[in-house]
Amino acid sequence: MSPAIMTGLLPLCASLLLMSGVGEAGKLLVVPMDGSHWFTMRLVVEKLIQRGHELVVVMPEVSWQLGQSLNCTVKTYATSYTLEDMDRELLAFAKTQWKIREDSILSLSKGSAYNLFEIFFSHCRSLFNDKKLVEYLKENSFDAVFLDPFDMCGLIVAKYFSLPSVVFTRGVFCHYLEEATQCSYPPSYVPRNFLSFSDTMTFKERIWNHLSYFQERLLCSYFFKSVLEIASEVLPKPVTLYDLFSHTSIWLLRTDFVLEHPKPLMPNMVYIGGINCQQGKPLLKEFEAYVNASGEHGIVVFSLGSMVSEIPEKKAMEIADALGKIPQTVLWRYTGSRPSNLAKNTILVKWLPQNDLLGHPKTRAFITHSGSHGIYEGICNGVPMVMLPLFGDQMDNAKRIETRGAGVTLNVLEMTSDDLANALKTVINDKSYKENIMRLSSLHKDRPVEPLDLAVFWVEFVMRHKGAPHLRPAAHDLTWYQYHSLDVIGFLLAIVLTVAFVTFKCCAFAWGKCFGKKGRVKKAHKSKVH
Repeated sequence: MSPAIMTGLLPLCASLLLMSGVGEAGKLLVVPMDGSHWFTMRLVVEKLIQRGHELVVVMPEVSWQLGQSLNCTVKTYATSYTLEDMDRELLAFAKTQWKIREDSILSLSKGSAYNLFEIFFSHCRSLFNDKKLVEYLKENSFDAVFLDPFDMCGLIVAKYFSLPSVVFTRGVFCHYLEEATQCSYPPSYVPRNFLSFSDTMTFKERIWNHLSYFQERLLCSYFFKSVLEIASEVLPKPVTLYDLFSHTSIWLLRTDFVLEHPKPLMPNMVYIGGINCQQGKPLLKEFEAYVNASGEHGIVVFSLGSMVSEIPEKKAMEIADALGKIPQTVLWRYTGSRPSNLAKNTILVKWLPQNDLLGHPKTRAFITHSGSHGIYEGICNGVPMVMLPLFGDQMDNAKRIETRGAGVTLNVLEMTSDDLANALKTVINDKSYKENIMRLSSLHKDRPVEPLDLAVFWVEFVMRHKGAPHLRPAAHDLTWYQYHSLDVIGFLLAIVLTVAFVTFKCCAFAWGKCFGKKGRVKKAHKSKVH
């Protein structure tokens, strides 16, 4: 079959996949997460609205990104904090990342992130304190809940209303994804979060990987203690985190094996990495002018994401100095104070069309904090990266791009102006980085169905069938000793020991019968002679 025909068939396959839900509009409850998480979840929500489904989005009155208009029913609830409280805690968290690395569950439980997470976790208490809203949700017959589990509230809502759920996330802190899906991630070759290990670990790294696994088991319940307190207040009886996570029907995971290490998956785990990668649109006149003025050297796109608004003055000046050492024009998304040593080739903007710029043929490199959205936009558009990871999954994302030869990672706490300048020159001038990122891009795009269409299909699937119990492994119904087959091992061991004992006794008895009397006769005869 010719490539042209294959190219024409792929959109047809996607259309047929989605056509299966047309004419079966349902009602979906959406419990989103604020911040950058909403950017990609919103794509799925808007697509479901376009397909005729009735959506009810429940969100707090105070938020950074959730207030944007949607063509569906939006229900809000009052919160116990203000926008200023959120900004203050976010700023404190962001500033800390330029001083120390909070790259473990222990540091997250005690560091600057703790207060920020407490704000996120408090959403749910505020939601259930709104009795009119809870009554409204009870009266509506929803087919499913579509949720982001970062603040855990969607999981509690699904449990409270006994609704099947579709989880939309990059991943889950600690070991709860493995427990919730009953999918084993052996620490011998699957690196834990925050460690920045590849799947080919040295003996020392495997030791650290196991220790990290045990640390999660010890500390994660403390990290989520506020969630369990709220859940116990709301639900009829106390629950565990496993109880909240394990009833998920479908896991939509914003990753892909072009970035993720190969590891086991269960049938209700669907990879939709690159869902935010859209066809690049023509640039606005302002940015088109910047790009055209860059000449043969082209441009570098620089963004540390929506959560980093300011950089310590000394570090900002080091970065500005480094950017002035390359011939490319740098478009730097930055809302902090303008560095006094900013070079002529560097243009500060409060916002930039990141995906559109990355898709432009004159883009030579991408300086990124290695968030999953930016990483996939870099992969989709085939742009080599210089990565400055700060927190969360960013260190792991950066390590995986680096090990694939598609970028260079720098430690923001230790890097100098020369380090950043040399890293940029390396990824721009060394052709291997461009070749490797183009190879990753080709692999990532070679798929039968687009990630957005796949996500929409599985949400509609759960809505149509009121869940996906046929994809739920029987392991959920086993006790811990049954799961590890300790009862079977014990039974078989008992049989082996019983057989061994009986055999030994039989042999001892036979030996006694055959040789025992002769021995006694000889001894008795000998005594008579004396």
